[in-house]
Amino acid sequence: MRILGIDYGDARVGVAITDELNITAQGLETIQRNGSDKIVLRKLDEILEKYKVDIIVVGMPLNMNGTMSDRAEITEKFVHKLKCKYNQIKIDTIDERLTTVEAHRTMNFLDINKNKKKNIVDTISAVYILETYLNRLKNTLKNN
Repeated sequence: MRILGIDYGDARVGVAITDELNITAQGLETIQRNGSDKIVLRKLDEILEKYKVDIIVVGMPLNMNGTMSDRAEITEKFVHKLKCKYNQIKIDTIDERLTTVEAHRTMNFLDINKNKKKNIVDTISAVYILETYLNRLKNTLKNN
């Protein structure tokens, strides 16, 4: 069982995946949307063909006060497309506030070249989304 994490953005979509035991999350790739979800869904088809994924978790970009942002509404429409297309896979969302900030902080700490940042920030954000989800799962199991 693997979990796929998605950071859905206007221009790019970051994708991360867990190992088979759901212990670690690794960045997989950044998909250039080119204004089309069809491109993203085609790439997800390839990923899902390669890996056995039981859950897809999408970061939900809420406002800092927890309310829905315009971007969150767009993301919800994408989540709906995922639920329609991949109806055999559990699709979940998780609050992704500040994941991009954390991703930039990590890249700055690692002294990553400014020109490379744009191409990997979404993938790193997807890793943070996935790690947040894994921690939530562990806490749920611990409390039950």
